[in-house]
Amino acid sequence: MAVRLLIFGRQGAGKGTQSTRLSERYGAPHISTGDMLRAAVANATPIGLEAKSYMDAGQLVPDEVMLGVVEERLAEPDVVEHGFLLDGFPRTVVQAEALGRFATVDVAVDIVVPEEVVLERISSRRVCGSCGRIYSVQAPPERDWTCDTCGGEVVQRADDTPEAVAKRLAAYASETQPTIDWYADAGLLVKVDGLGTPDEVSERLTAAIDAHLAR
Repeated sequence: MAVRLLIFGRQGAGKGTQSTRLSERYGAPHISTGDMLRAAVANATPIGLEAKSYMDAGQLVPDEVMLGVVEERLAEPDVVEHGFLLDGFPRTVVQAEALGRFATVDVAVDIVVPEEVVLERISSRRVCGSCGRIYSVQAPPERDWTCDTCGGEVVQRADDTPEAVAKRLAAYASETQPTIDWYADAGLLVKVDGLGTPDEVSERLTAAIDAHLAR
């Protein structure tokens, strides 16, 4: 059975880890906003070329263009056959309403982690500038902030400072939280506690999704 999922959660809530696991469990392609944009640009579709013009200019891709990119991706054979797990879209109620015009959503999942916890997680995160491996202040590389995998320099990203994270969390509260509430009003939302080990969170997620699908 094709399952069509949306995944929400504050930055640092563990969406990436859990999306990969959910994609494997349900056989649905994990599709992020960035993946869709890169694919549309690489395929040089008309909507992809339009998106590229905004990206090259350093501008946000407008809703109508982003929706075209999403609609294109969701019409591809792997999605038609296996469903989807959308990560990072929709971000606003306007996008959610528009998505509903060309796609059915079975479950919207909100991984709930308190703001102070994700602020601490992201602020302590460190990343290898060469291979992208993630470390933290609590779990650093073995020596001198040099990546254990490739030997690259491990640094704090500019958008992981407490000030930058606070801005992103504020944007999430003002834009995405109303979208989550919109799916709750539609009877499609399940909320799952995101604290604990990745295995513990995965068990909660799959139990909540399976229970909702079985209704």
